[in-house]
Amino acid sequence: MSHDLVLARPEPKSKTPISYPRMLRRVQYDGLYPTPERAEETVRLVLTALGRQLTGDERIELAALLPPEAAQIFTAQTPAAEKLTARGFVNELATHTGGSPATARWDAGTVLALIDQLADPDLLTRILTQLPPGFALLFGKAELARAA
Repeated sequence: MSHDLVLARPEPKSKTPISYPRMLRRVQYDGLYPTPERAEETVRLVLTALGRQLTGDERIELAALLPPEAAQIFTAQTPAAEKLTARGFVNELATHTGGSPATARWDAGTVLALIDQLADPDLLTRILTQLPPGFALLFGKAELARAA
């Protein structure tokens, strides 16, 4: 009797859309922010900065995963002609928050880690491929190896 084992590729998990209030609660909890207003400001600033960095299908697909209020913040930004390095992204964020690069890294990491949870692995890989080296760490991921 032959026992052929067929390995099927698992279907991607269906992700339940997240509401904007739930997104803000998650950011407040994960980022240890003292108020919902501080969490909302963080979401707004990080999505604004990220909206200037992404283009193409990845931008459209990510916007579709976000709650409408967050997608509007993200897509209202015109992509920059030149992408910032991860350090430049953090420094620009620090300028807008009035905080230090360390607090800006925390803010970026809090919001981008949530985006990592919302996006499927393929989309996240394509997003990270589009961004300069160093961004994977902001999403809570190991840095992708780049082909020479």
